[in-house]
Amino acid sequence: MGQPQQPGSGAGGSADAERPTLGVGMVGYAFMGAAHSQGWRTVGRVFDLPMRPVLAAVCGRDATAVRSAADQLGWAAAETDWRALIARDDVDLVDICTPGDSHAEIALAALEAGKHVLCEKPLANTVAEAEAMTAAAERGTAGGRISMVGFNYRRLPATAQARRMVEEGRIGTLRHVRVVYLQDWLVDPDFPLTWRLDKQKAGSGALGDLGAHIVDLAQHLAGEELAGVSAVTETFVRERPRPDGASAGLSAAGGSERGTVTVDDAALFTGRFASGALASFEATRFATGRKNALRIELNGSRGSLAFDLERLNELSYHDHTEPAATAGFRRILVTEPDHPYMAAWWPPGHGLGYEHSFVHQARDLVEAIASGTAPEPSFAAGLQVQRVLAAVEESAAKNSAYTPVPKP
Repeated sequence: MGQPQQPGSGAGGSADAERPTLGVGMVGYAFMGAAHSQGWRTVGRVFDLPMRPVLAAVCGRDATAVRSAADQLGWAAAETDWRALIARDDVDLVDICTPGDSHAEIALAALEAGKHVLCEKPLANTVAEAEAMTAAAERGTAGGRISMVGFNYRRLPATAQARRMVEEGRIGTLRHVRVVYLQDWLVDPDFPLTWRLDKQKAGSGALGDLGAHIVDLAQHLAGEELAGVSAVTETFVRERPRPDGASAGLSAAGGSERGTVTVDDAALFTGRFASGALASFEATRFATGRKNALRIELNGSRGSLAFDLERLNELSYHDHTEPAATAGFRRILVTEPDHPYMAAWWPPGHGLGYEHSFVHQARDLVEAIASGTAPEPSFAAGLQVQRVLAAVEESAAKNSAYTPVPKP
Protein backbone atom coordinates (compact mmCIF):
# COMPACT_ATOMS: atom_id res chain seq x y z
CA MET A 1 0.00 0.00 0.00
CA GLY A 2 1.04 3.60 -0.44
CA GLN A 3 1.52 6.37 2.04
CA PRO A 4 -1.19 7.00 4.63
CA GLN A 5 -3.41 10.02 4.22
CA GLN A 6 -2.87 12.99 6.46
CA PRO A 7 -4.87 12.82 9.68
CA GLY A 8 -8.43 13.94 9.15
CA SER A 9 -11.46 14.38 11.32
CA GLY A 10 -11.32 10.76 12.51
CA ALA A 11 -14.45 9.12 13.90
CA GLY A 12 -17.41 11.26 14.86
CA GLY A 13 -18.99 14.39 13.41
CA SER A 14 -20.97 15.00 10.26
CA ALA A 15 -18.16 13.90 7.92
CA ASP A 16 -18.13 10.51 9.61
CA ALA A 17 -21.89 10.15 9.25
CA GLU A 18 -21.63 10.68 5.49
CA ARG A 19 -19.21 7.79 4.98
CA PRO A 20 -20.48 4.33 4.07
CA THR A 21 -20.08 1.82 6.87
CA LEU A 22 -18.18 -1.45 6.76
CA GLY A 23 -19.71 -3.95 9.15
CA VAL A 24 -17.06 -6.29 10.56
CA GLY A 25 -17.77 -9.71 12.04
CA MET A 26 -14.93 -11.54 13.76
CA VAL A 27 -14.65 -15.29 14.47
CA GLY A 28 -12.41 -15.97 17.47
CA TYR A 29 -11.58 -13.61 20.31
CA ALA A 30 -8.39 -14.86 22.03
CA PHE A 31 -4.90 -13.43 21.42
CA MET A 32 -5.30 -12.62 17.72
CA GLY A 33 -8.93 -11.65 18.16
CA ALA A 34 -7.94 -9.09 20.78
CA ALA A 35 -5.21 -7.73 18.50
CA HIS A 36 -7.55 -7.46 15.52
CA SER A 37 -10.20 -5.82 17.71
CA GLN A 38 -7.66 -3.19 18.72
CA GLY A 39 -7.04 -2.49 15.05
CA TRP A 40 -10.71 -2.18 14.14
CA ARG A 41 -11.52 -0.01 17.18
CA THR A 42 -8.67 2.40 16.53
CA VAL A 43 -8.26 2.71 12.78
CA GLY A 44 -11.09 5.18 12.13
CA ARG A 45 -9.92 7.42 14.94
CA VAL A 46 -6.43 7.77 13.47
CA PHE A 47 -6.75 7.59 9.69
CA ASP A 48 -9.13 9.53 7.46
CA LEU A 49 -10.83 6.52 5.88
CA PRO A 50 -13.22 6.30 2.92
CA MET A 51 -15.43 3.91 4.94
CA ARG A 52 -16.31 3.70 8.63
CA PRO A 53 -15.60 0.29 10.20
CA VAL A 54 -18.31 -0.88 12.60
CA LEU A 55 -17.63 -3.73 15.03
CA ALA A 56 -20.90 -5.56 14.38
CA ALA A 57 -20.43 -8.98 15.99
CA VAL A 58 -17.88 -11.40 17.39
CA CYS A 59 -18.25 -15.18 17.43
CA GLY A 60 -17.13 -17.90 19.86
CA ARG A 61 -18.47 -21.26 21.02
CA ASP A 62 -19.03 -20.37 24.68
CA ALA A 63 -22.00 -17.99 24.97
CA THR A 64 -20.94 -16.48 28.29
CA ALA A 65 -17.30 -16.08 27.33
CA VAL A 66 -18.01 -14.57 23.92
CA ARG A 67 -20.48 -12.08 25.40
CA SER A 68 -17.86 -11.03 27.92
CA ALA A 69 -15.29 -10.71 25.12
CA ALA A 70 -17.70 -8.61 23.07
CA ASP A 71 -18.15 -6.19 25.96
CA GLN A 72 -14.43 -6.00 26.66
CA LEU A 73 -13.25 -5.70 23.05
CA GLY A 74 -15.98 -3.36 21.80
CA TRP A 75 -18.24 -5.57 19.67
CA ALA A 76 -21.93 -4.73 19.46
CA ALA A 77 -23.20 -8.31 19.40
CA ALA A 78 -22.08 -11.89 20.09
CA GLU A 79 -22.75 -15.12 18.20
CA THR A 80 -21.95 -18.75 19.04
CA ASP A 81 -22.15 -20.08 15.46
CA TRP A 82 -19.92 -18.61 12.75
CA ARG A 83 -22.56 -19.48 10.17
CA ALA A 84 -24.98 -17.18 11.93
CA LEU A 85 -22.35 -14.46 11.98
CA ILE A 86 -21.80 -14.77 8.23
CA ALA A 87 -25.56 -14.62 7.64
CA ARG A 88 -25.96 -11.31 9.47
CA ASP A 89 -27.02 -8.39 7.25
CA ASP A 90 -24.82 -6.00 9.24
CA VAL A 91 -21.65 -8.00 8.53
CA ASP A 92 -19.84 -7.04 5.31
CA LEU A 93 -16.43 -8.43 6.19
CA VAL A 94 -15.56 -11.65 8.05
CA ASP A 95 -12.32 -11.53 10.06
CA ILE A 96 -11.06 -15.06 10.81
CA CYS A 97 -8.95 -15.38 13.99
CA THR A 98 -9.43 -19.10 14.68
CA PRO A 99 -7.00 -22.08 14.63
CA GLY A 100 -5.93 -23.10 11.14
CA ASP A 101 -8.17 -26.15 10.86
CA SER A 102 -11.25 -23.93 10.44
CA HIS A 103 -9.82 -21.22 8.16
CA ALA A 104 -10.84 -22.84 4.88
CA GLU A 105 -14.40 -23.74 5.87
CA ILE A 106 -15.17 -20.29 7.26
CA ALA A 107 -13.47 -18.36 4.44
CA LEU A 108 -15.15 -20.38 1.70
CA ALA A 109 -18.57 -19.91 3.29
CA ALA A 110 -18.00 -16.18 3.78
CA LEU A 111 -16.90 -15.65 0.17
CA GLU A 112 -19.87 -17.69 -1.08
CA ALA A 113 -22.15 -15.43 0.99
CA GLY A 114 -20.70 -12.35 -0.69
CA LYS A 115 -18.55 -11.13 2.20
CA HIS A 116 -15.05 -9.68 2.20
CA VAL A 117 -12.55 -11.81 4.15
CA LEU A 118 -9.51 -11.16 6.33
CA CYS A 119 -7.85 -14.42 7.38
CA GLU A 120 -5.06 -14.77 9.92
CA LYS A 121 -1.86 -16.51 8.85
CA PRO A 122 -1.02 -19.14 7.90
CA LEU A 123 -3.77 -19.13 5.31
CA ALA A 124 -4.65 -22.80 5.92
CA ASN A 125 -3.27 -26.06 7.28
CA THR A 126 -2.63 -27.64 3.87
CA VAL A 127 -1.77 -26.57 0.36
CA ALA A 128 -5.02 -28.10 -0.93
CA GLU A 129 -7.08 -25.96 1.46
CA ALA A 130 -5.11 -22.86 0.54
CA GLU A 131 -5.61 -23.59 -3.16
CA ALA A 132 -9.38 -23.86 -2.68
CA MET A 133 -9.42 -20.60 -0.71
CA THR A 134 -7.36 -18.80 -3.34
CA ALA A 135 -9.58 -20.02 -6.16
CA ALA A 136 -12.67 -18.83 -4.25
CA ALA A 137 -11.01 -15.48 -3.55
CA GLU A 138 -10.21 -15.03 -7.24
CA ARG A 139 -13.81 -15.82 -8.17
CA GLY A 140 -14.97 -13.39 -5.53
CA THR A 141 -12.86 -10.60 -7.00
CA ALA A 142 -15.17 -10.50 -10.02
CA GLY A 143 -18.05 -9.79 -7.66
CA GLY A 144 -16.18 -7.10 -5.76
CA ARG A 145 -15.24 -9.27 -2.77
CA ILE A 146 -11.83 -8.53 -1.30
CA SER A 147 -9.68 -11.13 0.51
CA MET A 148 -6.45 -10.60 2.43
CA VAL A 149 -4.11 -12.60 4.70
CA GLY A 150 -3.07 -11.11 8.05
CA PHE A 151 0.74 -10.98 7.89
CA ASN A 152 0.92 -8.00 10.22
CA TYR A 153 4.72 -7.68 10.36
CA ARG A 154 4.63 -6.21 6.84
CA ARG A 155 2.82 -3.23 8.33
CA LEU A 156 5.32 -1.95 10.84
CA PRO A 157 6.68 1.41 9.64
CA ALA A 158 10.24 0.04 9.80
CA THR A 159 9.59 -3.02 7.64
CA ALA A 160 7.52 -0.94 5.21
CA GLN A 161 10.44 1.50 4.99
CA ALA A 162 12.83 -1.39 4.39
CA ARG A 163 10.69 -2.59 1.50
CA ARG A 164 10.70 0.93 0.05
CA MET A 165 14.51 1.11 0.25
CA VAL A 166 14.92 -2.27 -1.47
CA GLU A 167 12.58 -1.10 -4.25
CA GLU A 168 14.67 2.07 -4.63
CA GLY A 169 17.79 -0.04 -5.16
CA ARG A 170 19.48 1.11 -1.97
CA ILE A 171 21.04 -2.32 -1.32
CA GLY A 172 21.64 -3.20 -4.98
CA THR A 173 21.49 -6.80 -6.14
CA LEU A 174 20.30 -9.08 -3.36
CA ARG A 175 22.81 -11.73 -2.27
CA HIS A 176 21.75 -13.03 1.16
CA VAL A 177 18.73 -12.99 3.48
CA ARG A 178 18.98 -14.37 7.00
CA VAL A 179 16.03 -14.42 9.33
CA VAL A 180 15.22 -15.93 12.73
CA TYR A 181 12.09 -16.01 14.89
CA LEU A 182 12.83 -17.19 18.42
CA GLN A 183 10.50 -17.88 21.36
CA ASP A 184 10.83 -19.96 24.54
CA TRP A 185 7.31 -20.61 25.80
CA LEU A 186 7.52 -24.38 25.31
CA VAL A 187 10.81 -25.00 27.11
CA ASP A 188 9.06 -26.39 30.22
CA PRO A 189 8.24 -30.06 29.44
CA ASP A 190 5.16 -29.80 31.66
CA PHE A 191 3.62 -26.97 29.65
CA PRO A 192 0.20 -28.35 28.67
CA LEU A 193 -0.75 -29.83 25.33
CA THR A 194 -2.56 -26.86 23.71
CA TRP A 195 -4.16 -26.76 20.26
CA ARG A 196 -0.95 -25.28 18.86
CA LEU A 197 0.74 -28.65 19.51
CA ASP A 198 -1.92 -30.64 17.65
CA LYS A 199 -1.25 -31.05 13.92
CA GLN A 200 -4.94 -31.56 13.17
CA LYS A 201 -5.73 -28.08 14.50
CA ALA A 202 -2.51 -26.14 13.91
CA GLY A 203 -1.16 -27.79 10.76
CA SER A 204 2.42 -27.56 12.04
CA GLY A 205 4.30 -26.18 15.03
CA ALA A 206 6.96 -23.49 15.02
CA LEU A 207 7.08 -23.86 11.24
CA GLY A 208 3.53 -22.60 10.62
CA ASP A 209 3.26 -20.39 13.68
CA LEU A 210 6.58 -18.54 13.32
CA GLY A 211 7.99 -19.79 10.02
CA ALA A 212 5.00 -18.47 8.06
CA HIS A 213 5.78 -14.96 9.29
CA ILE A 214 9.45 -15.04 8.40
CA VAL A 215 8.91 -16.65 4.99
CA ASP A 216 6.37 -13.97 4.10
CA LEU A 217 8.50 -11.14 5.47
CA ALA A 218 11.64 -12.37 3.70
CA GLN A 219 9.85 -12.69 0.37
CA HIS A 220 8.07 -9.36 0.82
CA LEU A 221 11.23 -7.40 1.64
CA ALA A 222 13.27 -9.17 -1.04
CA GLY A 223 10.56 -8.59 -3.63
CA GLU A 224 10.82 -12.13 -4.91
CA GLU A 225 9.79 -15.67 -4.04
CA LEU A 226 11.72 -18.66 -2.78
CA ALA A 227 12.36 -21.25 -5.47
CA GLY A 228 13.67 -24.11 -3.27
CA VAL A 229 14.43 -25.12 0.32
CA SER A 230 16.40 -27.66 2.33
CA ALA A 231 15.26 -28.29 5.91
CA VAL A 232 15.45 -30.11 9.21
CA THR A 233 12.86 -30.03 12.00
CA GLU A 234 12.76 -31.42 15.53
CA THR A 235 10.27 -32.08 18.31
CA PHE A 236 12.21 -31.88 21.58
CA VAL A 237 9.35 -32.76 23.96
CA ARG A 238 7.17 -35.47 22.46
CA GLU A 239 4.60 -35.88 25.24
CA ARG A 240 2.94 -33.23 27.39
CA PRO A 241 0.19 -33.13 30.05
CA ARG A 242 -3.28 -32.86 28.62
CA PRO A 243 -5.36 -30.12 30.26
CA ASP A 244 -8.46 -32.33 30.25
CA GLY A 245 -6.64 -35.61 30.96
CA ALA A 246 -8.84 -37.34 28.41
CA SER A 247 -8.72 -38.65 24.85
CA ALA A 248 -6.76 -41.40 23.21
CA GLY A 249 -2.99 -41.70 22.96
CA LEU A 250 -2.31 -40.89 26.61
CA SER A 251 0.32 -42.30 28.92
CA ALA A 252 0.47 -42.27 32.71
CA ALA A 253 4.20 -41.47 32.92
CA GLY A 254 5.05 -39.14 35.76
CA GLY A 255 1.72 -39.75 37.44
CA SER A 256 -0.32 -37.62 35.04
CA GLU A 257 -1.93 -38.40 31.72
CA ARG A 258 0.01 -37.09 28.78
CA GLY A 259 -0.73 -36.72 25.10
CA THR A 260 1.50 -36.82 22.06
CA VAL A 261 2.89 -33.66 20.52
CA THR A 262 2.28 -34.02 16.79
CA VAL A 263 4.04 -30.90 15.47
CA ASP A 264 7.59 -29.59 15.27
CA ASP A 265 9.18 -27.55 18.06
CA ALA A 266 11.82 -26.04 15.79
CA ALA A 267 12.54 -25.73 12.07
CA LEU A 268 15.81 -24.79 10.37
CA PHE A 269 16.00 -24.38 6.61
CA THR A 270 17.98 -22.78 3.86
CA GLY A 271 16.49 -21.42 0.68
CA ARG A 272 17.30 -20.03 -2.73
CA PHE A 273 15.37 -17.17 -4.28
CA ALA A 274 14.43 -17.16 -7.95
CA SER A 275 17.26 -14.68 -8.60
CA GLY A 276 19.82 -17.02 -7.03
CA ALA A 277 20.10 -15.11 -3.75
CA LEU A 278 20.52 -17.36 -0.71
CA ALA A 279 18.50 -17.37 2.50
CA SER A 280 18.55 -19.04 5.90
CA PHE A 281 15.62 -19.39 8.30
CA GLU A 282 15.26 -20.47 11.93
CA ALA A 283 11.94 -20.78 13.75
CA THR A 284 11.85 -22.21 17.26
CA ARG A 285 9.81 -22.11 20.45
CA PHE A 286 12.77 -23.48 22.44
CA ALA A 287 15.18 -20.52 22.41
CA THR A 288 15.56 -20.05 26.17
CA GLY A 289 15.37 -16.38 27.12
CA ARG A 290 13.83 -15.25 23.81
CA LYS A 291 10.20 -14.15 24.07
CA ASN A 292 9.34 -12.86 20.60
CA ALA A 293 12.64 -12.24 18.87
CA LEU A 294 12.30 -11.75 15.13
CA ARG A 295 15.31 -10.46 13.23
CA ILE A 296 15.91 -10.17 9.48
CA GLU A 297 18.94 -8.97 7.53
CA LEU A 298 19.27 -8.46 3.78
CA ASN A 299 22.71 -8.15 2.19
CA GLY A 300 23.09 -6.74 -1.30
CA SER A 301 25.83 -5.55 -3.64
CA ARG A 302 25.39 -1.91 -2.59
CA GLY A 303 24.43 -2.25 1.06
CA SER A 304 22.53 -4.04 3.81
CA LEU A 305 19.36 -3.60 5.85
CA ALA A 306 18.53 -5.18 9.21
CA PHE A 307 15.40 -5.13 11.37
CA ASP A 308 14.89 -6.40 14.92
CA LEU A 309 11.35 -6.68 16.29
CA GLU A 310 12.62 -5.93 19.79
CA ARG A 311 13.60 -2.49 18.40
CA LEU A 312 10.65 -2.13 16.10
CA ASN A 313 10.92 1.61 15.44
CA GLU A 314 14.43 1.25 14.01
CA LEU A 315 16.23 0.03 10.91
CA SER A 316 19.95 -0.62 10.59
CA TYR A 317 21.34 0.41 7.20
CA HIS A 318 24.81 0.09 5.68
CA ASP A 319 25.64 1.97 2.47
CA HIS A 320 28.48 0.02 0.90
CA THR A 321 29.15 2.77 -1.66
CA GLU A 322 30.54 5.06 1.04
CA PRO A 323 34.30 5.22 1.68
CA ALA A 324 35.45 2.40 3.96
CA ALA A 325 36.94 4.89 6.39
CA THR A 326 33.49 6.22 7.32
CA ALA A 327 31.11 3.46 6.20
CA GLY A 328 29.26 1.26 8.67
CA PHE A 329 25.81 0.38 9.91
CA ARG A 330 23.76 3.36 11.05
CA ARG A 331 20.43 3.60 12.81
CA ILE A 332 17.36 4.97 11.06
CA LEU A 333 14.69 5.98 13.55
CA VAL A 334 11.49 5.33 11.61
CA THR A 335 9.24 7.98 13.20
CA GLU A 336 9.27 10.82 10.63
CA PRO A 337 6.06 11.90 8.85
CA ASP A 338 7.62 10.75 5.57
CA HIS A 339 7.95 7.19 6.86
CA PRO A 340 5.14 4.73 6.03
CA TYR A 341 1.98 5.22 8.15
CA MET A 342 3.65 7.75 10.49
CA ALA A 343 1.96 10.92 9.24
CA ALA A 344 -1.19 9.92 11.12
CA TRP A 345 0.51 9.35 14.45
CA TRP A 346 2.79 11.29 16.80
CA PRO A 347 5.60 13.85 16.42
CA PRO A 348 9.03 12.52 15.32
CA GLY A 349 10.76 10.41 17.93
CA HIS A 350 7.53 9.07 19.47
CA GLY A 351 7.55 5.37 18.59
CA LEU A 352 4.78 2.91 17.87
CA GLY A 353 4.22 -0.64 19.15
CA TYR A 354 3.17 -4.12 18.11
CA GLU A 355 -0.56 -3.32 18.21
CA HIS A 356 -0.20 -0.55 15.62
CA SER A 357 0.54 -3.12 12.90
CA PHE A 358 -3.08 -4.27 13.23
CA VAL A 359 -4.35 -0.70 12.93
CA HIS A 360 -2.35 -0.33 9.72
CA GLN A 361 -3.64 -3.69 8.50
CA ALA A 362 -7.22 -2.50 9.00
CA ARG A 363 -6.47 0.78 7.23
CA ASP A 364 -4.99 -0.90 4.17
CA LEU A 365 -7.87 -3.36 3.93
CA VAL A 366 -10.56 -0.68 4.26
CA GLU A 367 -8.90 1.40 1.55
CA ALA A 368 -8.66 -1.63 -0.74
CA ILE A 369 -12.36 -2.44 -0.25
CA ALA A 370 -13.38 1.17 -0.87
CA SER A 371 -11.32 1.45 -4.04
CA GLY A 372 -11.98 -2.07 -5.31
CA THR A 373 -8.27 -2.80 -5.61
CA ALA A 374 -6.51 -6.03 -4.68
CA PRO A 375 -4.82 -5.80 -1.27
CA GLU A 376 -1.53 -7.39 -0.29
CA PRO A 377 -0.89 -9.99 0.88
CA SER A 378 -3.59 -11.65 -1.18
CA PHE A 379 -4.79 -15.21 -0.69
CA ALA A 380 -2.48 -16.08 -3.61
CA ALA A 381 0.45 -14.77 -1.58
CA GLY A 382 -0.75 -16.81 1.40
CA LEU A 383 -0.91 -19.89 -0.84
CA GLN A 384 2.67 -19.34 -1.97
CA VAL A 385 3.83 -19.22 1.67
CA GLN A 386 1.86 -22.43 2.29
CA ARG A 387 3.70 -24.09 -0.56
CA VAL A 388 7.04 -23.08 0.97
CA LEU A 389 5.98 -24.51 4.35
CA ALA A 390 4.93 -27.77 2.67
CA ALA A 391 8.28 -27.93 0.85
CA VAL A 392 10.08 -27.43 4.18
CA GLU A 393 8.13 -30.33 5.74
CA GLU A 394 8.86 -32.55 2.73
CA SER A 395 12.55 -31.71 2.83
CA ALA A 396 12.74 -32.27 6.60
CA ALA A 397 11.17 -35.71 6.21
CA LYS A 398 13.84 -36.64 3.66
CA ASN A 399 16.61 -35.21 5.85
CA SER A 400 15.51 -37.07 9.00
CA ALA A 401 18.60 -39.28 8.85
CA TYR A 402 21.77 -37.22 9.13
CA THR A 403 24.86 -38.04 7.08
CA PRO A 404 27.52 -39.09 9.58
CA VAL A 405 30.63 -36.93 9.80
CA PRO A 406 33.72 -39.10 9.15
CA LYS A 407 36.03 -39.49 12.11
CA PRO A 408 39.81 -39.12 11.62
